[in-house]
Amino acid sequence: MTDSRNDNSNNGETGRTTPRQRAIEAYDRARTSVTGAGRRAGDAVTSAPLIAIAGGLAAGALLAALLPRTKAETKALRPTVRRVRESARAAVDAARETGSERLSELGLTRERGEQTIRSLFEGVTDAAKASGQAAVDAVKNR
Repeated sequence: MTDSRNDNSNNGETGRTTPRQRAIEAYDRARTSVTGAGRRAGDAVTSAPLIAIAGGLAAGALLAALLPRTKAETKALRPTVRRVRESARAAVDAARETGSERLSELGLTRERGEQTIRSLFEGVTDAAKASGQAAVDAVKNR
């Protein structure tokens, strides 16, 4: 039995190849293509390692988001999650308190803010009424 890779006789038929020869050629093309893709990927990682790292982290985060958390992970992360939550709560409370104190120092209280907004709204409403009336009067006098 001879290796038909080196046999170019096409089984005596001119211009036609056998299914085996076509399969061998397809395999060779696929192998060359995959080898080239691997080489290009390696070149890309070498030329832009930070992008490759970022892509890897993004893929890992996506997988982590899609996979359910195990009981062991929940148990291991519980103290850290609790500390982060408490720290965030304390930061929000401190910011709210500091902001309220600063607004009070400036004389801006909730009641005064409500009065200002109400006054502004009434002014806008009056301006809209006056503009509408002026437009109606302009049309009537034409």
